[in-house]
Amino acid sequence: MKTIEIDDDLYQFIASQTQQIGESASDILRRLLIASLTEAQAPAVPVAKSVTKKAVEVAPEVAVDKIEVSTAPAEKSGSVFDFISPQDLSAEQSVVGRFLFILSALSRAHRGDFAQVLEIKGRNRLYFGQSEASLLEAGSSTNPKPIPNTDFWVITNSNTTRKKMMLTEVASKLGYSSVEVERIRDLL
Repeated sequence: MKTIEIDDDLYQFIASQTQQIGESASDILRRLLIASLTEAQAPAVPVAKSVTKKAVEVAPEVAVDKIEVSTAPAEKSGSVFDFISPQDLSAEQSVVGRFLFILSALSRAHRGDFAQVLEIKGRNRLYFGQSEASLLEAGSSTNPKPIPNTDFWVITNSNTTRKKMMLTEVASKLGYSSVEVERIRDLL
């Protein structure tokens, strides 16, 4: 393995292309390179805006002359489990960090349907909103945080049991089976 430094925004782009649990940065880059060779165009990569770097290990076999090109179209799954890697989840040290990470993955897996979370509410409190202000107006001590890579916000000052209940409701609304809902809840 070789180590290279890349900008944070490029690393985030690579991480956002995850399609299955446990997929490494090398696997993602290899898949993107294969796709670009197959389509005869480079993948859309964001322009660097910062100078902060992340170290990423890249296997030597990524060299273009050693890539096997497959003409089969890539399947796109609508399951959150395709967007959550155990390594990324374990990197989140806090319950709030894991909660936001899981919600972000659910959003990526269900872009068109994720707005349904706005219907999930407590007896006297909004859980989700489209702005920090909407959640602050709806209750005191809500500690709203943005769900990464979405236009949605969520309250985070509830206890872990309440966060698990919120994940359960989100997963149910997005059509997961009871077994899958349990798996999602238990990721927290």
